[in-house]
Amino acid sequence: MNNCWQSKSCELEKMQKKQAKVLWVVLFVNLTMFFAETLGGLMSQSLSVSADSLDMLGDALAYGSSLYVISKGMKSKALSAMTKGIIMILTGLGVSAQAVYRVINATPPSSQLMTLFTAAALAANIFYLLLLTRYRQSDINMSSVWMCSRNDIIANVAVLGAAGLVSFLTSPMPDLIVGIAITLLFLSSGIQVIRQARAALS
Repeated sequence: MNNCWQSKSCELEKMQKKQAKVLWVVLFVNLTMFFAETLGGLMSQSLSVSADSLDMLGDALAYGSSLYVISKGMKSKALSAMTKGIIMILTGLGVSAQAVYRVINATPPSSQLMTLFTAAALAANIFYLLLLTRYRQSDINMSSVWMCSRNDIIANVAVLGAAGLVSFLTSPMPDLIVGIAITLLFLSSGIQVIRQARAALS
């Protein structure tokens, strides 16, 4: 029988449509949280919140790339994953530049604003990690998207911890340390994604 619901190509098409719907939701949430955390980073004078906002922007660009290749072949998906890896690395380098500025002009950030904006980002990240988990093993494209989301949650928890320490110690150092740690996470994940993409291309 050649009914569409019985064919592998039809099942793949249905899966791709479901993936696209999830990615559109995640893309919208990421862009919204990018603008919110950019404002939060400026208001709180927090390196770690600013770093997280740049991560949101990088993820939004990555998800847009994922949407573009969702119905394309393995080569296109591997190239998209490599693009995400490069974005992660560039984001990390951008945060590094901010870290240098914050070290030179070190003033304690607002722990209350750090907590407020980061808690909102954490809730958003948990929401779309749950959406993405179902598809994380489907292909390298969705696997790299899931990895971006997982890193976001790790970063959010670290920023919340930094906010508590900033309040307790009345020092900018926890914020600077977490901001730098997030940067290293970006760089490490970017390298990992690029390696996976190169392996898929070969």
